[in-house]
Amino acid sequence: MSNMAHETVLSVHHWNDTLFSFTTTRDPSLRFKTGQFVMIGLEVNGKPLMRAYSVVSAHYSDHLEFYSIKVQEGPLTSRLQHLKVGDTLLVSRKPTGSLIIDNLKPGKNLYLLSTGTGLAPFMSVVRDPEFYDAFEKIILTHGVRWKNELGYFEHITEDLPAHEHFGDLIRNQLIYYPTVTREDFEKQGRLTDLIESGKLFEDIGLPPFNPETDRIMICGSPSMLKDLVEILEARGFVEGTSHAPGDYVIERAFVEK
Repeated sequence: MSNMAHETVLSVHHWNDTLFSFTTTRDPSLRFKTGQFVMIGLEVNGKPLMRAYSVVSAHYSDHLEFYSIKVQEGPLTSRLQHLKVGDTLLVSRKPTGSLIIDNLKPGKNLYLLSTGTGLAPFMSVVRDPEFYDAFEKIILTHGVRWKNELGYFEHITEDLPAHEHFGDLIRNQLIYYPTVTREDFEKQGRLTDLIESGKLFEDIGLPPFNPETDRIMICGSPSMLKDLVEILEARGFVEGTSHAPGDYVIERAFVEK
């Protein structure tokens, strides 16, 4: 398994009964672009059991962080959720993924549209000064069912604005828009419904999507992907690829299963 690094678990945080995150050491030779993912896993019966996970931590961090659901019958997550500090995790040495700045045309506003653990790559994005240099505003949306599924809520609203190095960027350029569907919350409703009704744009004080000014990254559930593609294409947005930058880009590794 020369293509795998053996990393040590440094911390584990259980957000609720269905979500957890963890950090590991980072091989000094691992280089990745903000928004990319790696394969991580465990050795089971002498063989590596691997799945794709976006990197939550910033590209310049000396550790790796991952955000995961807990699936009791899942081949890997049923094991990962029991990780403890000091355990060993396999991490691939070849990062990849679509959610990189190179896949987008230049623009004014960058929308990061996520549901569930699709938030993971965008936590890396909002901590990368390169994105603040490229866009005037970054709008981070996160759609979940229940309030306790809003992982990283306090980190986004409290820790990042107070960061000694890029707190000013966060306070002046980042707009965070969490929304909940199944219980009372300040912002409620499915993300796609809020976009179609215009409520999202009213709340954040920006005009509706415009392919001339707005760029979009998407990571989340298959239903969100399908609806958003219809919305964006109806408005003249063109998807970007590794060969031709576009108006929006999707991480398909997690939605087409």
